[in-house]
Amino acid sequence: MMTDIVYKIVPETLWRQAKEKRVFEGAGIDLKDGYIHFSTGVQAKETARLHFAGVAGLVLVAVNAPLLGDALKYEASRGGDLFPHLYGTLPFSAVLWEMPLLIGADGLHAFPEKMP
Repeated sequence: MMTDIVYKIVPETLWRQAKEKRVFEGAGIDLKDGYIHFSTGVQAKETARLHFAGVAGLVLVAVNAPLLGDALKYEASRGGDLFPHLYGTLPFSAVLWEMPLLIGADGLHAFPEKMP
């Protein structure tokens, strides 16, 4: 499912470093796999639960997917779902917003109520 907004969950310290350079090259898993992992709004909560459970100090980044052009590919991943993968670096000109991804009272990360 292609969407106009894709999301990246990033450790706050790594995101701060990327902001200083004005480009995000990816986290360790991204560098290892050769592309930057993103999620759609529907996929983001499950991504957080599976890969970032209990981890504090995260940032949720919303990205304007059409601005990434052909470098953004939707490929089969977890359970056959199509996940957005960016083959290249993330330019800050494509970032729509960022927010701390806090852990709620239920132990899960608290996402915005309305995520497209």
